[in-house]
Amino acid sequence: MDTKTTVPQALKAKLMLWTDVSYHDMEEIDRMQSIPDLESALCSVFEVELPEPRRGVLLELYIQAVLFCRECNFKKEQTSALLSIIKSIHEVNIETPLNDIEQCFKYCKELLLCHSVRRPPFSINLFSSEEVDRVLKYIYNSYVRHYKLYKYIFTPQFKLDLSLTYSGMPDQDDPNMEDYSAPDVITSGEPETETDSSPQTQEASIDEEPEGAALDSKSELKALIEKEVREQMTLVSGQLDQRMKDIENQHNSPPNSRRSSHKAKKNNG
Repeated sequence: MDTKTTVPQALKAKLMLWTDVSYHDMEEIDRMQSIPDLESALCSVFEVELPEPRRGVLLELYIQAVLFCRECNFKKEQTSALLSIIKSIHEVNIETPLNDIEQCFKYCKELLLCHSVRRPPFSINLFSSEEVDRVLKYIYNSYVRHYKLYKYIFTPQFKLDLSLTYSGMPDQDDPNMEDYSAPDVITSGEPETETDSSPQTQEASIDEEPEGAALDSKSELKALIEKEVREQMTLVSGQLDQRMKDIENQHNSPPNSRRSSHKAKKNNG
């Protein structure tokens, strides 16, 4: 299994007229009126070969886009371009399990700009300013606000596995590790009284104390390090969660309200 994580990269927007859906494909799609027939046509056009539930989620994304285009009375070339734009945004989103929603939304706006301003060969005026505004709201409400769900379904989930190694400490599972337990003292002859002890026994008891104390110190140090690491991980995790909430709240507000608030700040300034 590939454990490498793809880092989000900046993409350059380009024209997508008839990129994925040809004129013949659009004629076939326009003939389909029922949802099952439309799903079958889109599955064939985009060559969707995914297991469930990914297949159903992706086809539903395309079906809703076609229905939106019909509601707006878009032409064939407009519907073809919008389907390719949504497909491209989705591919950018699921390229990595990391959070790249700001990059995806920026890429979406650049793609719409390429199809709303006449500047051959870099862009064309396929959509009017009113249509661009309507398309942007649709993509934002139908995809951008639910980008976490698409990322959860289409990208692998990663789990952090943290292990600590302590330099200079013997491995507990090592069979060659020295025995830190106190050695048994074997005596012969008559048992000694409590007040009578040989010099060898006194020396052994003196040597045992530093070894036990050193072992206790290492255990305490290990527990202290693990506690500190857990606290730091909890702190960082909380900061990341707060950052995700801030980004989500920022994008939950419609684009128009953000632009109006930005204008209000400029006027007040």
